[in-house]
Amino acid sequence: MEIASSGEFVVGCHLSIKTIVGEEFEGQVLTYDRLSNVVVLQDIGQAGSRRNLRFLKANFIEDFSLLGQGDDPLDLKDPYIDINTLQSREAAAVRHAEAEAERIGVGVTREAQDIFDALSKTLPVRWEKTDIVVMNEVWVGSPYLPENVTGGPAAANERVRKVLELERRRLQSRTSQ
Repeated sequence: MEIASSGEFVVGCHLSIKTIVGEEFEGQVLTYDRLSNVVVLQDIGQAGSRRNLRFLKANFIEDFSLLGQGDDPLDLKDPYIDINTLQSREAAAVRHAEAEAERIGVGVTREAQDIFDALSKTLPVRWEKTDIVVMNEVWVGSPYLPENVTGGPAAANERVRKVLELERRRLQSRTSQ
């Protein structure tokens, strides 16, 4: 194995590796942690901007051969950063966070939030101040009892009442235990 005089892998070495389970691949040494005996390798020959990293216990290497010495793989002078991918991931994370934030009622009790969360598992719901709006047509006002269900077609109204009633029973049985 290409190791320095200190007994560590040399960063940048290109190696052909065979593991004790018979897997064979080529990789470039990114780093080596002596305490854990783990070497981090970047697969060689991958097309595109994505890189596959392997974290491998050094004692799992059955055989190897040195293919050559490459440039420092962690050289920050010429990094490849796909700005478009980063921006789209950021936008998706922001959309997800905003959607999650909209699910949290402002100025409502824990019980009201629990009811909202339970209704949201089976029905489309949103908050309108402290009221729960179900299917954009049925409203559930505080204190979120079946008799506080208003609006919408009779069938939708009745469905929300039943789901609400069952959920309140479930919440009560949970708190009485």
